[in-house]
Amino acid sequence: MIKNSIIYDGKVIHRRFKPKEHYFKYNVFSLLIDLDELETIQNKIKIFSYNKFNIISFFDKDHGPRDDTSLKEWVIKNLKDIGIEKESIQIKLLCYPRIFGYVFNPLSVFFIYDQNSKLISILYEVKNTFGEQHTYIFKTNDDNIITNDCIKKFHVSPFIEMECHYFFRVLKPCDKISVIIDQKDKDGKLLYASQDGKAKEFNEKNLLISYISHPLMTFKIIAAIHYEALKLWIKGIKIIKRKFKIKNNISIEGK
Repeated sequence: MIKNSIIYDGKVIHRRFKPKEHYFKYNVFSLLIDLDELETIQNKIKIFSYNKFNIISFFDKDHGPRDDTSLKEWVIKNLKDIGIEKESIQIKLLCYPRIFGYVFNPLSVFFIYDQNSKLISILYEVKNTFGEQHTYIFKTNDDNIITNDCIKKFHVSPFIEMECHYFFRVLKPCDKISVIIDQKDKDGKLLYASQDGKAKEFNEKNLLISYISHPLMTFKIIAAIHYEALKLWIKGIKIIKRKFKIKNNISIEGK
């Protein structure tokens, strides 16, 4: 039985405040996957595969070190780097799945629980369309709403300067999910981004319904990113060039 993983149907919202206003909203579905349940999900759900092609799939190499090694071992190593050494942890990852072998996750969130099911850490894994990734790692309390903030350390959008600050607000996964990011520059609020969803039991019927409702979702995500970028360019917002290139990077926050 799939006990700890969840399907969330919801939406993504972006609102830019300056130098020109810009807004969009898209319907999406996401998965909260208990990494220890991946084999069970694959065995229970015919349209889902783990590290293999299917209508819907999850590949280890899409996250963390992105080299096909164990995601759990990667998380444990990074927890040790922030002073958390636990014999037993539970890792849940909020992300988009692959659909027909393709996925792009602008943001994935790792929720780390101890053996008493208390939230002890959160990892924000951010990707850009250049194949690069940065992970912001925080210790956290077991609160219903988790708040974190940090300096931006990764070039995401070609229309936003690096000199910014992130403010995260996350609802601890339950019957609803909410991830909110406020981005500010030296002159104030620049961007609001959110992802929310309502929970459904992780079973074949519900996963099939979510897929049918969003049959090419992951392709639409990357297409929408470029479409919205085109509209920003038409509005006259200047393009910011990357000052450095990275493959993977990690920063330990809130020291």
